[in-house]
Amino acid sequence: MASIIRGRDIKLYFDDEKTKALDGIDIDVNEGEFLAISGPSGCGKSSLLNVIGMLDVPTSGELYFRENAYSAMTNDAKFRQQHVGFIFQSFHLIPTLSVLENVLIPTVGHKKSAVDYNFLATELLNRLGLARKFDQFPGKMSGGERQRVAIARALINGPDVILADEPTGSLDSHNAVEVLALLNEFRQEQGLTLIMVTHDADVSSCADRVIHIRDGKLDQMEKNREHA
Repeated sequence: MASIIRGRDIKLYFDDEKTKALDGIDIDVNEGEFLAISGPSGCGKSSLLNVIGMLDVPTSGELYFRENAYSAMTNDAKFRQQHVGFIFQSFHLIPTLSVLENVLIPTVGHKKSAVDYNFLATELLNRLGLARKFDQFPGKMSGGERQRVAIARALINGPDVILADEPTGSLDSHNAVEVLALLNEFRQEQGLTLIMVTHDADVSSCADRVIHIRDGKLDQMEKNREHA
């Protein structure tokens, strides 16, 4: 199976290299795969997600998207808008915007018309059980509802990859199961690749594959499997 994301010897250092968030990570993610990234707090899981999504630039090493080197790309924002959808534990919704307006944020400056995007956003929100919430503000919604809005926002541009950072971490068990099921449903229907950071063993058990990170490095047993 072809890789959609490939990283080699990825390092991300801060504070004059005193803090090593990532310390030589190799990673291959297959097209359409659900990959879970696990490990203790502060081990580098979110940092890895951020460099994959071009939110952080690695100190050294190289990443590739369908064999195109990140370092050769001239427009990070355009890459994210066209290929990547983000879902965060704390939702990152703008409280002064309505549900519909929050979902439409990633479409600003995109080539489709506002009418097309409004139609698509409406369809997504209907499917996610938010048909009567279009004009609602995030502060009036439950955690599960806000995460559904975040899912719709991540999907609005038809991304190839969804990067999810503890998307069920702020939810009760019922909503966590529903959110995970929805993400898997969209992944299978649209051929999306899902890369998810999680502490939850139940969530990890639903993934196609789990990699473990410790102290900014790929777990040695996992590293051996990756290179087998």
